[in-house]
Amino acid sequence: MAKYLGNRPTAVPLTSADIQDGVITAADLGANSVDSSELVDGSIDTSHIGAAQVTADKTSGVIRPNAKPLTINGNMSIAQRATAATTITHAAYNTIDRWSQNFTANTMVFTAERSTTVPSGQGFGYSWKIDCTTAEASLAATSRLMLYTRLEGQDCQLLKFGTASAETITLSFWVRSNKTGTYQVNLWNSTLSGYISSTYAISSGDTWEKKVLTFVGDQNTALANTNASAIQPEFVLVGGGNYTGGTMVANTTTTYPSYVTNTRAANQGVNLADSTSNDFYITGVQLEVGEYTSSTIPPFQHESFGDNFARCQRYYQYEDGGLGNSGRSHSMAGMDMPITITRTFPVEMRAAPSVTIGSNNIRDDSDSVISPNINQVEKSSWWYGVKKTGSSNEDYGVQVSNIAFASEL
Repeated sequence: MAKYLGNRPTAVPLTSADIQDGVITAADLGANSVDSSELVDGSIDTSHIGAAQVTADKTSGVIRPNAKPLTINGNMSIAQRATAATTITHAAYNTIDRWSQNFTANTMVFTAERSTTVPSGQGFGYSWKIDCTTAEASLAATSRLMLYTRLEGQDCQLLKFGTASAETITLSFWVRSNKTGTYQVNLWNSTLSGYISSTYAISSGDTWEKKVLTFVGDQNTALANTNASAIQPEFVLVGGGNYTGGTMVANTTTTYPSYVTNTRAANQGVNLADSTSNDFYITGVQLEVGEYTSSTIPPFQHESFGDNFARCQRYYQYEDGGLGNSGRSHSMAGMDMPITITRTFPVEMRAAPSVTIGSNNIRDDSDSVISPNINQVEKSSWWYGVKKTGSSNEDYGVQVSNIAFASEL
């Protein structure tokens, strides 16, 4: 026990003012010896934090300027039309919603399907599989296969294209193929109809690999602020001679050039059509605003199935059941009463859609077939049916089924 001469000194708490700057360093503190409960509110502000000391991987959350993923159905979970197609065709949405292809072939044939082969432990249930079933080892000059998705201009204004503040875009995705080698990706400014490009390598056959590519923003041409296509990532799998031979437009090019055909697959080192053993899988496609690397890219922005499905319905809706109505026309005093069916869309479509009817049946009370003369479609609803003219009253009915409404980009 300490001994004192005279009065025992009064204990005085030690404060920060009693400690010279730099006397206590991080090396003098045990791990986890100071936590937030031991800090006075407001005692640490930005003036106490060195430049670049807090990085993205030290924060608990990701702050994105976009509330929803920029890419729609990047996890390949929605396939309203079909889960498999025995042939893919140019500019058609054969299986996966919001995903199509530029496709021109001499002999090559590819199938497509929503596959359950996915990277382990990443939270994905599906991928998009492209499989070569008829080869084209020696490509025709016009042959091509380039997968793409498209984003509306009004959803891309946050990219600030056409200004000195144009944002860099980071494209991330999971990919797998038996065909190793170099693949090219083009990022289109569809308002300009031009693009810049980057490449990635599949290093190990039949192995899932995550790829992260960056593209600087176009400082010259603004994206049209409309419901038309503005941004289009394009994944090259096959490129014939018409699409090669030029110099690939680097992903650091701040003024996107107009389209030049022979740069579109200039650095593509793989022909996925050279063997019927070849296949290609992709999932987890995300576009992020800003420049990221493989170690800083935010995690995939998973949505609920319902939210993802509703966003896909802006571009395509399908009614596989029957819609019908019946009634009695009253053609008196020049007043013709129509009989129609009406469908109010659960999600307003991008534009008034095209309508494809699998089957229809319109008959009068004599069981005679009648041709429809009402077919009015808007972004939010559809009317279909018949309007009888004449002086007699008649019973008749309308029934349709397997109706597709498409408003794709």
